Amino acid sequence: MQKQNAPWILGLAYSHNGSACLLRGDEIVVAVQEERLLRQKRASLSGGWGSLAVTYCLETAGIRPEDLSAAVICPTTESQSVEADLALNGRLRLVRNKVPIFTIAHHFGHALSAFATSGFEDAAVLVVDGSGSSWDELPPEERAVVKGTDEASVREAMARGLRVREWASLYMASGTSIRPLEKHVLELIGPEALHEQRRTGMREFRGLGHLYQGIGWQLFGSEDEGPGKVMGLSPFGQPTTPPSDFYELVDGAFRFKDTVPARYRHHDRWPAREQEYADLAASAQHAVEEALLHLARRARALSGSTRLCYSGGVALNSIANERLHRESGFEQLSVMPAAEDSGTAVGAAYYGLWQLTGRNTRRKLHHDAVGKVYASAEVRSAAQAQAGLREIRCDDTLQKAVDLLVDGKIIGWFEGRSELGPRALGQRSILCDPRRAEMKDVLNQKVKFREGFRPFAPILPLENAAEWFELDGVSKESPFMLRIAKFRQEKRALVPAVVHVDGTGRLQTLTAENNGRLYQLAKLFEQRTGCPVLLNTSFNIAGEPIVETPDDALWCLLFTGLDAVVFESAIFGKDPGFRSVLDLEIRITADTFSMEFPITQGVLPTELGEVAGDIPIPVPFGTHLDGVAMIDAHPLARMFPHVRFRTSTPWGRTLQLFKPEVATVLKRVGPGTTGRKLLEALQPEGFDERRLTRLLGVLRRARVISIGQLDSKTSQS
Repeated sequence: MQKQNAPWILGLAYSHNGSACLLRGDEIVVAVQEERLLRQKRASLSGGWGSLAVTYCLETAGIRPEDLSAAVICPTTESQSVEADLALNGRLRLVRNKVPIFTIAHHFGHALSAFATSGFEDAAVLVVDGSGSSWDELPPEERAVVKGTDEASVREAMARGLRVREWASLYMASGTSIRPLEKHVLELIGPEALHEQRRTGMREFRGLGHLYQGIGWQLFGSEDEGPGKVMGLSPFGQPTTPPSDFYELVDGAFRFKDTVPARYRHHDRWPAREQEYADLAASAQHAVEEALLHLARRARALSGSTRLCYSGGVALNSIANERLHRESGFEQLSVMPAAEDSGTAVGAAYYGLWQLTGRNTRRKLHHDAVGKVYASAEVRSAAQAQAGLREIRCDDTLQKAVDLLVDGKIIGWFEGRSELGPRALGQRSILCDPRRAEMKDVLNQKVKFREGFRPFAPILPLENAAEWFELDGVSKESPFMLRIAKFRQEKRALVPAVVHVDGTGRLQTLTAENNGRLYQLAKLFEQRTGCPVLLNTSFNIAGEPIVETPDDALWCLLFTGLDAVVFESAIFGKDPGFRSVLDLEIRITADTFSMEFPITQGVLPTELGEVAGDIPIPVPFGTHLDGVAMIDAHPLARMFPHVRFRTSTPWGRTLQLFKPEVATVLKRVGPGTTGRKLLEALQPEGFDERRLTRLLGVLRRARVISIGQLDSKTSQS
C-alpha cells in the first residue's frame, strides 16, 4: 500500500482501559492508552467527548481531524450511549468533515486486533475476557452461535434486570472476513446486588474473567490488580479445589457454580490464611487453564485451522498461554500483546481500513512499540525542570548502563516508543542484575511497593533462550512476555532473582532487529558477566500506570529506590544531597478547584481502592473540559461530596475528581511550603511520612501540584 495515498484511520477503545490507535494504511503510526497520559490507572476514554489519547495521536502524526479517512469505535458495552457516539465529538467534528464512522462489537474488536497483527493468511480466533458487548448489541450472526441458551431465555433474563454479555468467543478469520463460530455469554447482576455480594465476601462469577476477578477481590480486595496477583501467587499453592467446583460443562456450555464463593463469607485478605489462599489461587489458575484448553480445542475442531490468534484480558495469563502453546493442538499461536481492552483500538482501526480498501496486507506486529518518540531536547528540558537530579556524565550510555547493572544498581530504561499493552517490553522498563538474589525483595519493597511474592521477568537474546529454558519441541520465540517456561535445572541458581518458586520465568526474547539497544545491552552484559539474562519489570510503582514521558520517568526516579534512569542520550541519577521528595517545594498547579456537595451525602465506596490504606486518591475518571456535563452525569459525582480540579496536560486540559480530604491538605500549601513543613502541619491529623509522600505522588501525577520545579538548574557531575 503506497503511503502517500494511504488512508488515515482512527480507532478508539471505549472502555475502562481506553486507548486510541492511528493507522496510515496498514501501518500503526501511533497508539496510546489514556491512562499513560492522564496518569490514572485504567482510565476510561469517551467517544462522545475529548480524549488525551486522541490528541496525542493526531499531534504525533501531524494531522488534523479533517485529514481522517474513517473513525471506528469499539465499546465495551452500551454502544448506543452518548459516551460511545463519535458523531457527538465536538473536537473531531467527524460529521461536519464527512468522515465515515463505524461502531463494532467488543469481542469482534478483540478478534480483529489479534488477527490483523498476526501476519496469518487465515486462523481460528479465541477471545476470552471479563465481559464484552451486551447480547442485544451483538449482530445477528453472533447471537446465532451463542452456546447453552436461546433468545427467549436471554430476553427473560434481561427482563429480570440481568445484563447478558459475551465472555468467550470463537471465530474463523480469513482475509478481511471474521466469522463467528461459537459464543458464550454470562448474566451480570446489577451494581447494587454486586455491592452487596462484595460486602459479605467473595462475589459470584459467571465467566472465566470474572472468576479471576472474584478470587482477586477475596484475596486482595481488588478486582483490577487482583487477577495478576492471583496468577503470581498460584505457584505457591496446590490446586486442592477441582475445576468442577467452579464450573461444569453441559452440552458444551459452561455453567458456573457458587460452590467456591459460598465458602468465603468474610473479608480476610492476604497475607491472612496464607496457605489456604495460595491453594485457592492455584485452584483458580488450574480451573482457568482447563477451561481455556477446552475452548481452544473447540476452536481447532470448528475451524479446521492449524493457527490460533488469541486476545482478551484472560490472554494475559502467561501460565495458561504456555499450556495452549503445548497442548491445544495448534501448530502456531499468536497472542496480541495488548490483549486487554486497549488493544481493541487497534482492531477498530484495522476494521476501518478493511472497510475502505477491502484488503488485508497481513502486516505482522513484530514489536509492541507504538507511542511517540521523545527527542533529546525534551529529556533535558524535563531534567532541568526537576530539582534533586544530577546528570551522570559518560561517553557511552550503553556501556555506562552495563557498569551500573554490574555494580548492583537498579536502573530505569527509557527507549524509543512506548508499549501499548500492560507489559513493559524494553521501552519503559526497570532493569537490574538477576544474579543477585536480594534484588527481588529490594525491587518489591523499595521500588514497586508491592507484595513480596510477585515475580519479575527474565529477558534474554532469542539465540540464548533454548540454553536457559526448557523449550524442546515448541517455539523459542516470546517477544511479548506472554509465555511461561521452566528454567533449565542447572541455570536456576545463576539467576535467582527471576526464577519463580516453581522454577519458571515469564520470559521475553530479544532480537537485534526488534529490540535494538536493549538487545545490545543484554549482549554487553553477557560479555561482562557470562550471563545473557536481565531482570525486567515495568517502569512504574504499584497502582500507577507505566511511565510515558521523560518527566514521568524522572519523577519515578525521585519517588522510588531507583538509582538512575538511562535515556539514549543521557543518564540521570539523584543529587548527592537529595533525601526525599518531602524536602522539595510544593506548588499548586491546578488552574482552579472547587468543593461540590451533592444532595445525596455519603462515604466513597472502598472498592474505588486506596493507596497505603486511607490516602485520598482520584476517582478513576478524567476527561477534557468539554466533558463537564459528563462529569456531572458520573454517578460518583452525583452521590458523594468531592473536590474538582481543572488541570493542564501537554495534550489538553482535564477535570478530575478527588475525595474531599485533599482540600484539607492543599489549603496548607503556600509560597515556600515543602513536604516537611506540610508534614509538620498535618501530623495532628494522623499523617505520617509514608502516607503524605504517597498522597503527594498521586497529586503530582494528576498535575494538581508540582514538586521541586524550581528555577535552579540540574546539577552536573
